[in-house]
Amino acid sequence: MLKGFEKILEKHDLKKTKPRISVLEILAERKSATSQPDLEQVLGKDVDRVTLYRVLKTFEEKGIIHKIIDLNGTANYAVCSSSCTEHQHHDQHVHFNCRVCLQIYCLDSVHVPQLQLPSGFTPDTVNHIVYGTCPGCNEKHLQA
Repeated sequence: MLKGFEKILEKHDLKKTKPRISVLEILAERKSATSQPDLEQVLGKDVDRVTLYRVLKTFEEKGIIHKIIDLNGTANYAVCSSSCTEHQHHDQHVHFNCRVCLQIYCLDSVHVPQLQLPSGFTPDTVNHIVYGTCPGCNEKHLQA
């Protein structure tokens, strides 16, 4: 019987390699999006930088993860909804970037407003980022 991450890789016709499974495990357990440098640190010497870059690129192309650019211009990654595919992402939701802890949260229940683009414009990706203070940092501020 295949484990959940192996099923995801199989669904997208990808080989079940240790680096791919490791990246999926890390991203799935996080409550916020994770940057490539953070992934490199967690993975340590198990996965080199080039392999990690290729895994992230492949996962993004296949609709397994999506990329969010943070306040500093760094790419962060989060797992997509199961309805996303190689040809279309269905996780059009708002992202929240905390200015205090710098974490990026996928607010899956808050959808990006429908945009009416002028004729001839075809969007590939719509990203809506809200900047502010997350509940954890607000709580710390109130306790101080």
